[in-house]
Order: sequence, then structure tokens, then C-alpha cells
Amino acid sequence: MIKYQCNFNLLIQEVLGNSRHLFKADEIDFLESFSMLSEDSQRLFVRLYMRKGPWFRLSNISYPEVSNSREAVRELTDNGYICSSEDTNELHDAIKDICNLLTVSELREISCVLPKNCHRGSRKQKVIASLLCFYEDGICPFLPKMILDRTGLCIRVASKAEHLIWRAERLFFLNGEQDLSAFLLVDLGIVKYPTYNCIIAEQIFSGLCDLLAYEEAIELAQIMDQSLDENNIELVLRCIMIAESRMSSSSCKAVQSITSELANTFHSCFSASWVYSKVVLLGISFLEREQRFNDAINLLRRLLSCFTCDSRRGYWTLRLSIDLEHMGCPSESLSVAEGGLLDSWVRAGSRVALQRRVLRLGKPPRRWKIPSFSESIKRKITEIHVQGRPLNCEIGMKSWFYGEDGEKCGVEQLALQYYAGEGGGWHGVHTESGIWLTIFGLLMWDILFSDVPDVFRSRFQNAPLDLATDSFYIVRKNLIESQLQKIYDGMAEEILITSWESHVGTVCRGVNWDRHSLSELRAAVTCIGGPCLAHLCRHLAQDYGSWSSGMPDLLIWRFHSEYRGEAKLVEVKGPRDRLSEQQRAWLLLLMDCGFKVEVCKVSAQPVIVST
Repeated sequence: MIKYQCNFNLLIQEVLGNSRHLFKADEIDFLESFSMLSEDSQRLFVRLYMRKGPWFRLSNISYPEVSNSREAVRELTDNGYICSSEDTNELHDAIKDICNLLTVSELREISCVLPKNCHRGSRKQKVIASLLCFYEDGICPFLPKMILDRTGLCIRVASKAEHLIWRAERLFFLNGEQDLSAFLLVDLGIVKYPTYNCIIAEQIFSGLCDLLAYEEAIELAQIMDQSLDENNIELVLRCIMIAESRMSSSSCKAVQSITSELANTFHSCFSASWVYSKVVLLGISFLEREQRFNDAINLLRRLLSCFTCDSRRGYWTLRLSIDLEHMGCPSESLSVAEGGLLDSWVRAGSRVALQRRVLRLGKPPRRWKIPSFSESIKRKITEIHVQGRPLNCEIGMKSWFYGEDGEKCGVEQLALQYYAGEGGGWHGVHTESGIWLTIFGLLMWDILFSDVPDVFRSRFQNAPLDLATDSFYIVRKNLIESQLQKIYDGMAEEILITSWESHVGTVCRGVNWDRHSLSELRAAVTCIGGPCLAHLCRHLAQDYGSWSSGMPDLLIWRFHSEYRGEAKLVEVKGPRDRLSEQQRAWLLLLMDCGFKVEVCKVSAQPVIVST
């Protein structure tokens, strides 16, 4: 077999081997019949499936490995894998798509035989629109024949085949980002995946009903994304309503009826309710932008009541408290924030942000008692001030300055230049969370890809499926703590070098091989020190979802000797920026980890006017 043909057959075989219970008998027969098609038919079908269609002119299809395209088309049509323009029903429904297969000159030929008011310009879509208008009005009933006289036979992948293979791809890769092209990238050596063992003990979908409900939810999520992109407000609101109604109490109970241990794993992400919750959350962000806070509040309350064991509860609770304050309900906003602090699922930055809200809203006479966390939250964060020559002063636009070399630079680059010079000879990078995820991936590589049942389902994964769940740490606790002890004891640089040399170029979630050099990472790890690094890696292992974003803009370091140094995390703010509650929360959490943190405020140099 040709490689892409072999890959396609392998995907079908593995899916039917592992998830046979998720297909009906006729669907299994249909997919299994593919391997019995001729070599030409298999190759032509895979080629068509991987191309952007939906329709193709047979006269334009020519592949050196397909010896007889017409015979392959006949066999594929007979077996239900493709449809052709010979089917009158198909032709009527697809007249617009087939029109797009015509060249501009061919379209003009057709328009010339129509009434004079038919558009004959050079813009293809306008000519097509004009032709379709004549066809729909009955003025040109012979349009389909005129089109096919020029295109010849047209074909497309049949709906049944397209849907079943889409399902097979999703079951194989378990995401919407990867498809058959993933095989090609590996075969060409462009992408290299880590080495790990796939140990499958449990099914993700217990039955076809669960899978169909999940697929339906995915379809709604895709419509929601498209509606937001097109700013189709009516359809956005419709999607919100459908998602909210289908995220019913019964479906939520089904998610929550899973054992508490399983609820913390990745399994819940493959339920229809979880997908609908994502759609609802997109809707909440839309409603907040539209200042429809009351509707957003109702949906947030719905999410919190449905999903009682979910790491997203912190963000939902914070949004609910903020929206209630927007609605002029400070007392209720305070109560929500206080309730959130009693929720064990409210963590990291969201917890600190809620604590700050409690302190701000809970002043007398609303509250007289000072919370126990008051002193910790009120800690001062060091600030330094840097001045630069501005390039622009437009409100709402990113601030740009002249750097020390006279070139245009942003506030982060200006801050790095300050720290490298008069700020004390620091080296550093503008990275936010990037460098931390790279360091974490390299230090914890062997643990990330250790033998754990069910978390690896195909050879095309860059991380275990449970990485962003509580179970990642729970299941591997002994391995993780052993590695963290080595990091704490100062072995991080040695582990980093070994991991880099063993796996360089291999994809791993969070690891960016191109952005940071090994020498840069070694310097950063040495200056950060074992205790701080172990503390941060533990947080990432325990709650990767919360800790993998939101870190300060800069990581800077400097050496005091060959093997000793210090590091600092810096949040940079431009002339019109200020720290958000979430950013302040992160800085306080990092201080608790032992890091040195500060805020660098960049402002414009005052203009001196000579008299």
C-alpha cells in the first residue's frame, strides 16, 4: 500500500477495534468494506477526503498512483463512498457549489446566452449570483445542463462516508484539531511525537447514545464559534438558549454521578454537558460585552449549580461576583465572593482575586470582622518606574517607545533594556508563561509520559489526557514528589540537560524548542533555585489548568558566581495600564512560592520646552 492509504486503513481498523460498540451494524459493514475496494478506489477516496471540496471535476482529478480514475469513481459510487452529478437530487442541491468549479471564462460563456441583464463582469461570485437568480426564477431551467456541459462529471464524498470518517478521526485523535494529515507530518519527519505506551482499560464513551449526544454538542459549539466570528447576534443567542436547555439537570447529574475520583479525570471533558458548558461560557462573555449582565448572572448561576466538582468554578464565581457589582448589588456580590472562598474547587488566582474582592467590598458597615487573610492580601508589591521616549500617545493603542538603540520597541523590551543596564545587569526574556511550561515539560518529561492506563489513546499525543485534571498529580504522586525532591536539592540543571539532549525536537505540550536555548534555560533554572522551582512545578502538577497561564511578563536573572544567582518575575505596565485583580493575585501567589516579584511601570519622559 501507499503510505497515506495504509494510514487511512490503520485508523479505521484501530477505531473499529477499540470502539466497535459506538457504531451500528450497517456502519461497521460500511467502514469494513473500504478495505475490500480496489487499490485505485481506496487511493482516490483518501485523496478526495483530504482535499478541500466539496465538489470536484473528474476531468481535473489525476494522480499518478491511480491508474484508472473513472473505474475507481464507478466502484466508489456503487459502494456509497462518493456521489456524482449524475444524481439529479444531488445536482439540484449543489448547483451553487458546482458553479464555483467553473472558470470565469466558462461562466461568461453561459451568461452570454442569457438575457442582457445577466451580470457579465469579471467578478466570479457576482456572475454566479446572477446565474443562480435566473435559475431560481425559472428563467433559465437548463442552467444545470449548461454547467455540466462544461465541467463534465462532478463528484464529492458522500455524506454518510464523510460523517463516519469524521467520527472515526475524532475517536482516534480525541480532539478537533488533528486529522489524517497528522500521519503525513510524522511520515515526512516534520513532527516527532514522544514515546509512550497506550494502555487502554476503560472506554471513554460507554455507548452510542453518549457519543451521539457529544457529537451534537460539538456541532452546536462549532455553530457558536462561527456565529461569534460573523457577529451574528441572533444565532449566538439561539445557541446560548439551546446549550443552556440541553445542559439540563438530568445531564448534569449524569456527569456528577461519576465517582469523585473519576470526576477529576479527563473523562468528564468528553460529555455533552461539558461541551454545552463551554458554549454557555462563550455566551456569558458575549453577554458581558453587550452589558447584559442580568442574563450573564443567570447563566453563571446555572453553571455553578450544574457542575459542583469542576476546576472552572473559581472563574465562574469571580465573574458572578463582578457582574453582580456591575448590576449595583454590592452586598450580593460580597456574599458570592465569600461563598466562593469556602469552595475547595476555587483555586490559584481566582481564590486570591476573590479574597481581594472580599476585603474591598466587606468594609463596615457591611462587615466588621477583618478576614484572617487580610494581611497576606494587603502585602505591598515592589514597584519601579522607568521612563522612555514615546513613539505614540494614542489612547486604546499599544504603547511604543524608542529603545536604547533608537529602534521601536514595546514596554516589555524597554523594561528588559533597563534591567540589563542601569537596573543592575540582569539577563532575561519576555515570556509570560512560555518559559515556565518549557521548564516544567523538560523537568517532568519522564513522568508526563510514564505508564498510566487510559491517558494515551493514540501515538499522536503531546501530553497525557489527564494533564489538566486533578488526577494527574493524584495518580503519579510518588513519582512526582520524588522528582520534585531532586529539583529541590539542586539537580534541576542536570535533569534539564539530560531531557533536552534526549528529546530535542519532540513535541510536548508547553515545550517550545525554538524560543529558548538550552543555555538560556540552564541559566534561568540555576538562578531561580531549587526550592522555588520545585514549588512552582508542584503547583503545575497539581493544577496545570490554573497555573499554565497568567504568569508575569518578564523572567530576569543574574549570576553572583558560576553556580549561584538570583531571579525575579516582573509584570510590566505601560503609561495607561494598571494591574488587574488577577495579575495582582498571581504576584501574591508567586511571593508565597518564594519568588522575588515586582511591577515595572513605564511612563513617557516629560517634554522640556525651551523658552
